[in-house]
Amino acid sequence: MAFRIRSLAFDEGGWIPKRHTGEGEDLSPPLEWQDLPPGTRSLALVMDDPDAPGGVWTHWILWDIPVTETGLAECFTPGRLGESGVNDFGKEGYNGPMPPRGHGPHRYFFKLYALDTRHLMVASGVKRHEFDKALRGHILEEVWTMGRYERK
Repeated sequence: MAFRIRSLAFDEGGWIPKRHTGEGEDLSPPLEWQDLPPGTRSLALVMDDPDAPGGVWTHWILWDIPVTETGLAECFTPGRLGESGVNDFGKEGYNGPMPPRGHGPHRYFFKLYALDTRHLMVASGVKRHEFDKALRGHILEEVWTMGRYERK
C-alpha cells in the first residue's frame, strides 16, 4: 500500500459539505491516513486554496502530529496532539472555505507531510512562511486530497 490521505466527509475532487465551510458550522472535516513511509517520526498538515484571488490562501496548519494517530476527527482542535499555526485569516486552527461569491469553484488541498523528526523547531502560532522553512529537509513524503467549494 502507498501512503495516502482521504476525507470521510467528501470524495476526492468532490464537493466539501457546507458544514465544513465558513458559510456553515466551520468544522474541520474528518481526515484519515495510512501506510506512513518508513522512518516517519511525526506528521504535519496544511490546508490551502490555490485559487484565491490574491494567491495561495492558507486555511489550516498543524504539526508534531504523532505517528500513532491515523487521522483527525471532525471539529479537531489542537492541544492534545499537535501544534497549530496562524492561518491567513489571522487565527490559529481551522477556518473553512469561504471564497468570494461568483468567483467560481475553488480547490482546497489537504496536504499531509511525513517527517523525519518528532518535533519541528518552530513555535506554536507561526505563520505559513516560517512553517515552510521549518519543513525544509524533513519531508520524507507528501500526499494530499482535494475538495471543492463554491459560494454562489
